[in-house]
Amino acid sequence: MVDLSVKIGALALKNPVMTASGTFGYGLEFQDFVDLGGLGGIIVKGTTLKPREGNDYPRMAETASGMLNCVGLQNKGVDYFCEHIYPQIKDIDTNMIVNVSGSSPEDYAECAARIDALEKIPAIELNISCPNVKDGGMAFGVTCQGASSVVKAVRQAYHKTLIVKLSPNVTDIAEIARAVEAEGADSVSLINTLMGMAIDIEKRKPLLSINTGGLSGPAVKPVALRMVWQVAKAVKIPVVGLGGICNAHDAIEFLMAGATAIEIGTANFLDPAVTIKVRDGIADWLNRHGCQSVTEIIGSL
Repeated sequence: MVDLSVKIGALALKNPVMTASGTFGYGLEFQDFVDLGGLGGIIVKGTTLKPREGNDYPRMAETASGMLNCVGLQNKGVDYFCEHIYPQIKDIDTNMIVNVSGSSPEDYAECAARIDALEKIPAIELNISCPNVKDGGMAFGVTCQGASSVVKAVRQAYHKTLIVKLSPNVTDIAEIARAVEAEGADSVSLINTLMGMAIDIEKRKPLLSINTGGLSGPAVKPVALRMVWQVAKAVKIPVVGLGGICNAHDAIEFLMAGATAIEIGTANFLDPAVTIKVRDGIADWLNRHGCQSVTEIIGSL
């Protein structure tokens, strides 16, 4: 049997296949379709310090080879997560990772600190694509200073594995990756969604309630792959690759480009069992090519 295990800092994954936040709920929604214990990790939906209603409908739109969303981080807040969701997911036999969002460095740090106290949550993924409410609404992740401020605050409050999810809506993503590495990130994941738009030409209005949204799915894969390749060469910490991965072929491309692990997002909506199929497909490819371990192909481009 080929060895699929990988490590992200101190975090041991039984295989490199994880789910992307916001596309897999809390994992429980998929347990009729997938053996959750067969995944390397599940990144649960975005969690914030206080409850959020999210944006008005419509907040999803299909596009060519992808989809737009502007859900707006709808969730019941970190206290609800700790009291009601955590007891339901803590015994799932994989790495349960919480995606953390905020509107200020202090928000992020407080949310992370509460999750730090949960014994069976071994890591968080920090979503720095959120708007900085004190600084004109610009996303933290689009400047080195903004990204650094969040990671620095969270690193002081959070003591387990810290993965920072990078925004692709920047000029130089490698520069942002180096900035968060310098502040103590254990890993970076990329890419988050690309900003996009769709228009109803009969009504002459945008399809989404807030006009623009995040583009995901196969359409973004070439951009994501290029950015993963760039960042993997720029930092010493492990890179987690995501963006349009739909099958084992896609996943192997990301691994060869330098990703230690991958996340599957939009494809879960098309096939709820895609994650396990990708895991098995990676193993099959490695066997056919005489590889003993998945680590042999990471960064082998």
